[in-house]
Amino acid sequence: MGQDDNSLAALVLAFIALIIASAYFSSSETGMMSLNRYRLRHLVRSNHAGAKRASKLLEMPDKLIGVILIGNNFVNFLAASIATSIAIALFGDPSPIITAVVLTLVVLIFAEVTPKTIAALYPEKIAYPSSVLLALLLKVLYPVVWIVNLVSNTLVRLLGFSSQSDEGQNQLSHEELRTVVYESGGRIPRRRHGMLMNILDLERVTVDDILVPRHELIGIDIEDDLDDILLQISSAQHTRLPVFKHDIDNIVGILHLRSTGKLIGIEELNKSALLQETAEPYFIPESTPLHTQLFNFQKKKERMAVVVDEYGAVKGIITLEDILEEIVGEFTTDLAASSKDIHPQDDDSFLIDGSASIRDINRVLSWDLDVSGAKTLNGLITELLESIPDSAVCVNLDGYYAEIVQVKDNVIRTVRMWPEPGLDIADLDTDG
Repeated sequence: MGQDDNSLAALVLAFIALIIASAYFSSSETGMMSLNRYRLRHLVRSNHAGAKRASKLLEMPDKLIGVILIGNNFVNFLAASIATSIAIALFGDPSPIITAVVLTLVVLIFAEVTPKTIAALYPEKIAYPSSVLLALLLKVLYPVVWIVNLVSNTLVRLLGFSSQSDEGQNQLSHEELRTVVYESGGRIPRRRHGMLMNILDLERVTVDDILVPRHELIGIDIEDDLDDILLQISSAQHTRLPVFKHDIDNIVGILHLRSTGKLIGIEELNKSALLQETAEPYFIPESTPLHTQLFNFQKKKERMAVVVDEYGAVKGIITLEDILEEIVGEFTTDLAASSKDIHPQDDDSFLIDGSASIRDINRVLSWDLDVSGAKTLNGLITELLESIPDSAVCVNLDGYYAEIVQVKDNVIRTVRMWPEPGLDIADLDTDG
C-alpha cells in the first residue's frame, strides 16, 4: 500500500512538473512573438544580453517555433498519459470523456491561458529569460527540429506559400510611422512630439497651402519713380523684395536689402544699378510638396521662391522660414496676439480676416477646420454656402460657429468665430 502511495505521489509530482513545463513553452512562444521588434533592435544595439539572444532566435522563426512546439507537444502528451495513470490509480476505470474534460481544463487554465496572458502583457520579462533554455534546447534538439522543418516547409511550398519570411513586412509605412509617433505622445515632450508630427505631415502639404498670396505681396515696381522706390526700400519690413515691371506676373529679380548697402556709395544712383543688385528669381510650381521644396531650398542655396500656377501666373511666394514654421511652429510666443489676421475679443471669440489661411487659423488657435478644400476662410464659407453671402449670415463649420461680419467687393472681409456648436446649414436664414 505504501509503495502504491509513493508511486501515485510520484505521478502527481511528475504531472505538476509537466504542466509547469507546458506553461513555460506556451509563455515562451507568446512572449517571443509579442516582443516589440523596434525596441528589441534598440536593446540589441545597447548590448542587452537577453535581447541579443531573443533576436538571434527570432532570425530563425521556423526553428524557434519548431523547438517550442516539439517541447510543448511532448510534455502535453506525456502529461495526458500520466493523468490517465493517475485517474486509473484513483478511480479504477474512469470514463475517458471525464478524464479528457478534466485534463483539458487543467491544461487550458494552467498551461495555456494563464501563462500566455502573462506573456502577452509582459513579453520582455518572459522572453529574455526563456531565451536561455530555448537556445540550449535548439542545439540539443536540432536534428529533430531540422527534420520537422524540412517536412513542414515542403508542405508549405506545396500549398503555394513561400517558406521564407518577408523582410519588408517589418518596415513601417509612412502612415504606420505616423501612428507610432502619434501614440507615443505621452513619452515624448509635447513640443518635440508636435515637431515630429509636423515633419511627417510635410508630404501631405504643398507650397500652395502655405504661400503668401499675390494680393499680400509687397514688391518693387521698377517703373515707379526712383525716390518712391528708395522710400519703399527704407521702410520695408522684409529682407527680400520681389522686383517687377508693371505687374507682379513680370518679376525680374529678388532684391535682398543687405545688397542695398552697396548702393550708398554710388553718387548718381539709378534703376540699372538697383537691378544689378537683384538676384535671379527662383520659380516653382504650386503643387510642389513641402518636403521636396525644403530639400530644393537646401540644394539650390535659396531662401525664397516665387510660386506659379499651371499657366505661369504668379500665385505668391514661399520662404524657407515658412516651411520651418510648419515644423517648429511660429517664431513667437503669443500667436493669436501677433497674427495680423486673427484678433482676440473680450467674449472669447475671434475676429478673423476672410483672407486668413485655414492652416494658419488651425495652427494659431489649435483648431481643426477642414483643410482639404478651400485654402482661406473666405473660400471655406463661400464653398459651403455655394453663394456670396450677406454679412448677417451664420454658419456651422463642423463645430466652429462663424458669423460673417463684413462682405465687401464680393469677398468676405471679416468673420467672428468661436469653437462652439452652431446652427445647421439647413436652418440658416441666408437672407439675413
